[in-house]
Amino acid sequence: MVIAFAPAVAGADEKKPARISDVIYGRKDGLALTMEVFRPTGKPNGAAVVMVASGVFKSSVDIIQPLFHAELAKRGYTCFHVVHGSQPRYTVPEIRDDIQRAVRYIRYNAKKYEVDPHRIAICGGSSGGLLALLVATSPQPGKPNASDPVDRVDSNVQTVAAFFPPTDYLNYGAANKTFKNVKDHGIAFRAVHDFKEFDAKEGLYKSITDEAKLRSIYKDISPIYHVTAKTPPTLLFHGDKDELVPIQQSETFLAKLKEAKVKSDLHVRKGAGHGWFTILSDMELIADWYDVHMKKR
Repeated sequence: MVIAFAPAVAGADEKKPARISDVIYGRKDGLALTMEVFRPTGKPNGAAVVMVASGVFKSSVDIIQPLFHAELAKRGYTCFHVVHGSQPRYTVPEIRDDIQRAVRYIRYNAKKYEVDPHRIAICGGSSGGLLALLVATSPQPGKPNASDPVDRVDSNVQTVAAFFPPTDYLNYGAANKTFKNVKDHGIAFRAVHDFKEFDAKEGLYKSITDEAKLRSIYKDISPIYHVTAKTPPTLLFHGDKDELVPIQQSETFLAKLKEAKVKSDLHVRKGAGHGWFTILSDMELIADWYDVHMKKR
């Protein structure tokens, strides 16, 4: 899910926030999971924003665009751009766990980064939006007896913002239009949805083909089925001409949030597809939203 972000403008950020690169928030399969930390340019307000660096379920430092946190940094937010494990090696549930881990890491190290562990927001676009909503709607609880102290804290966030996110794999674009196998996805998205299980007889991981098992996994990675009254305030943005992620995904998700009486809003961009050139200006709306829902206690 590639996001059509506005191009960076030379000289637009005269005062750049201090950057801490290659912060390791976890490890898996012998690989380091990293994030880039940007200190506020203005007076720190003590709140943190997790920004999921993701497009087409791929992530790297190279896709981080500092202009997207410029308004947040100006208002005093400390921004954490999280790089996750990418497809084709990892699937959606495995990538989701990376973001959960990142939030845990930030909460555990809140004092180090001078942020309030109870004032953490998250945002992302497209695949990053899905991941942000999954963390917001189904955070992992702390594990008191975990050997790793980071895992002893939870991954709750206090508010979330998402651009054109998938929210319901079982009703994608229309009621009951569901993904039944990996070939239902476009080629660019097949690897990340090729869920596997271990075959003890052959000693190999094989693709899951059982429809009931697949339906269960798709439901698990659909934020709409995890919405409760405890879901944090949620802000959504979507273009009404989006052909990759139908606006229906945000509309039905908003309805579910309203049903649960969760503070929520959806900004529809008329005539826009999967991204728009004025998207940077929407970061001001996100900053406003965070200002309201992450006030200092």
